[in-house]
Amino acid sequence: MRPLRILMFTTFYPPYSFGGDAIGVQRMARALAARGHRVTVVHDENAYLVLGGQEPEPVPDEGADGIRRIGLRARFGLLSNLLTQQSGRPLVHGRRIGRILAAERPDIVWHNNASLIGGPGLLGAGGGLQVYEAHEHWLVCPTHVLWRHGRELCDRRQCLRCVLRHRRPPQLWRASGLLGRRLERIHLIIAKSEFSRRKHAEFGLRQPMEVLPYFLPPLRGALPAPVRHRRPYFLFVGRLEKIKGLQDVFPAFARYPDADLLILGDGEYADSLKAQAAGNPRIRFLGRKTPEELGAYYRGALGLIVPSVCYETFGIILIESFRLGTPVIARRLGPFPEIVETAGAGELFESEDDLLAALRALQHEPGLRERRSAAARAAFAAHWAEGPVLARYGAALARAARRGGMDALAGRLEAGLLENGPAGEGQGSSQPDGRGAG
Repeated sequence: MRPLRILMFTTFYPPYSFGGDAIGVQRMARALAARGHRVTVVHDENAYLVLGGQEPEPVPDEGADGIRRIGLRARFGLLSNLLTQQSGRPLVHGRRIGRILAAERPDIVWHNNASLIGGPGLLGAGGGLQVYEAHEHWLVCPTHVLWRHGRELCDRRQCLRCVLRHRRPPQLWRASGLLGRRLERIHLIIAKSEFSRRKHAEFGLRQPMEVLPYFLPPLRGALPAPVRHRRPYFLFVGRLEKIKGLQDVFPAFARYPDADLLILGDGEYADSLKAQAAGNPRIRFLGRKTPEELGAYYRGALGLIVPSVCYETFGIILIESFRLGTPVIARRLGPFPEIVETAGAGELFESEDDLLAALRALQHEPGLRERRSAAARAAFAAHWAEGPVLARYGAALARAARRGGMDALAGRLEAGLLENGPAGEGQGSSQPDGRGAG
């Protein structure tokens, strides 16, 4: 059966990327390419550079994962991004995108973060099955994160004041109906969690969404040996930003002498966090780590603490922990309750006392950590491993193709082409994730 031709659009893609959303796109692209499909990813290099990213070193094995990467770059990058952000259309790169669509003739056009590569004007471009995957809340929030005025959860719109607080120019196209009209051309809109689907509807998205989670590829080789720290420890992994909520964990560890808190990652809030934690030798900042090092720290930890104070769309960090059998202690917020409760592999907290109780339980309640660890591994295999998740994607894409009158494509998808494919069931990506803390 002929492999699929898949064309992905996204603003950020490694190595021109920050954080986990682009890694999620890369994981999907690699999983599809590993199954023999032709995958081309088009992204905007200027967006990464304009927003503070450094020109990355050349990737020595570029293309070895089977993916064709096309990085768009304009002579005046800031102007190009500003025109897209303000007009909601790919004014600078529109002709080149049109040529790429004509050359690729994709079976599936897969839109990810469209904010600076083309905005809503890109949605529905070209033929084939049109998919939009909501890795953040850009469809309903100009700042993408529903974090109002840079200080609080958003429960009602104050968009003009909020974008100015975020130092972003207002987008007049959001009041024009352009986004809604273009979304009518999309056959499948994907939310990453049930919580995110509800938030999109609450903030005005009229189109239906289907919930399809993130996945992780199979681990290669033996599991990493656990880190042998001098004392028992809990772990935080991620970017050091205020919205990640790490500052709320420090008071609990001032009252909890039984274990250390190891912090892996870096970010713009790092200096402030280090100042707040000064004086507590049980809190240690260890910086960024390689994927292999991260695995060793996960395996040695009593549990992973996920204290984000903003509305995440999913929480990849939780399933990274589950894959290695490490329980999670997560804030009862956003999508975390549905993930933790589905797994039965962690604890939820709202207050400092809740967090302390969860720390004590995982460290001192006989057998609890082992039971949570076993549940984590089993839940990951059932719900977030590459094979089962791609099977769900294949079924959802097939249904969308049927609704769109693309019966031939639907039949290929229903035959298992997405999840099985020429490369064989469960083969997954042959490349390492390339994800480090931060």
